[in-house]
Amino acid sequence: MAQQFVEGKISGNKVVVFLKPTCPYCVTAKRVLSKYNIKNGHLEFVDISNLPEVSSIQDYLMKKTGARTVPRVFIGEECIGGGDDVDHLDRRGELEGKLRAIGAMN
Repeated sequence: MAQQFVEGKISGNKVVVFLKPTCPYCVTAKRVLSKYNIKNGHLEFVDISNLPEVSSIQDYLMKKTGARTVPRVFIGEECIGGGDDVDHLDRRGELEGKLRAIGAMN
């Protein structure tokens, strides 16, 4: 179930952030991504905090990405990491290119 849930969310050319709203790193990822003019339907924030399968989702994210923590940020099917990783890509000027590469930018 968790694998199908995660894979279903990240399929396609969009940005998906698995998060918990009270997590400061999740807040950072949302703040950074909100600076970009991402097309409608190409950005999804997935709050896993109240899902009954939250633990199995995080277990699958660990298997897929090497980290169980949130946020887990995907651009297309590539996991670019967490909140600090998104922030670093933005500061280095690399995030916009990744967003453009999947056609997510207006």
